[in-house]
Amino acid sequence: MQHMLVLRRVVCPGAARIPDVSTRSFGLVEFAGQWPHAEQRQFESDMRVIRDFITAPEEQLLMREIEPHISRLPYESSHWDEAIHGYRELERRKWSSENRAMLERVSQAAFGGQGMPFVHILDLADSGVIKPHVDSTRFCGNTIAGISLLSDCVMRLKRVTKDPNSASHSADLLLPRRSLYIMSALARYEFTHEILARDQSWFKKRLVERSRRISVICRNEP
Repeated sequence: MQHMLVLRRVVCPGAARIPDVSTRSFGLVEFAGQWPHAEQRQFESDMRVIRDFITAPEEQLLMREIEPHISRLPYESSHWDEAIHGYRELERRKWSSENRAMLERVSQAAFGGQGMPFVHILDLADSGVIKPHVDSTRFCGNTIAGISLLSDCVMRLKRVTKDPNSASHSADLLLPRRSLYIMSALARYEFTHEILARDQSWFKKRLVERSRRISVICRNEP
C-alpha cells in the first residue's frame, strides 16, 4: 500500500503550537499511475498536509477578519491566466494580533519564519474550480502554504510531461477543513495542481462534500 506522510498538530499546554514531525497519520493521499519509487518519496517530502493546524475558534477568528472585506467583492468568472473560475481574492498585510500569531505559525512551519508580508486570500464559490496549472516563479519563492477554511476539498497533482500523449502519474490529496498544506520544489514545479469541482471531488470512492472554500495562502520570497 502506498502512503504519504501527513503531520498531525500536537498541542502541549503553555507551549507554542508547532506540529510534531514524529506524530504521523496516513490516509490523505491516493496515488494513481506508475510512480518511480525515488520520485514518490521526494513528492511525499515536498507535498505535506498538517491536519487540524488551526482550531475551530481560530477559524472563526480568521473568518471574522476576512469576511467583511472579501464579501464586498463579486465572484469572478475567469482569472487572468484562465486557471480559476468562480472566485474572488484579495491580499492582506495587516491582521489582528491573534491572527498574526496564527500566520506566524504557518511561516515557521513552511518557511522557517521567512514568509512574505502579504497574505493571499482566495475565496472559491461552491461551484468554483481551480484548473490544472503550474505556478509562475515570478511572484514568490519555491514554497507555498495554505490553510483551508470552511470546507474540505480534493487537490489533484499531475506530473508534467513533455509528450502530451505519454502516460502520466498523479496524486489526489484530501485537504480537510482547518488543515495546512505545504507545497514545494518537485510538487510545486513538476506537477500541475488543481482543486476539483464539487461534483468531481471523489476521494477513495467517496464524494467529498465540498462547499464554499477560503484558502489563506502564504509564500516565501522569490
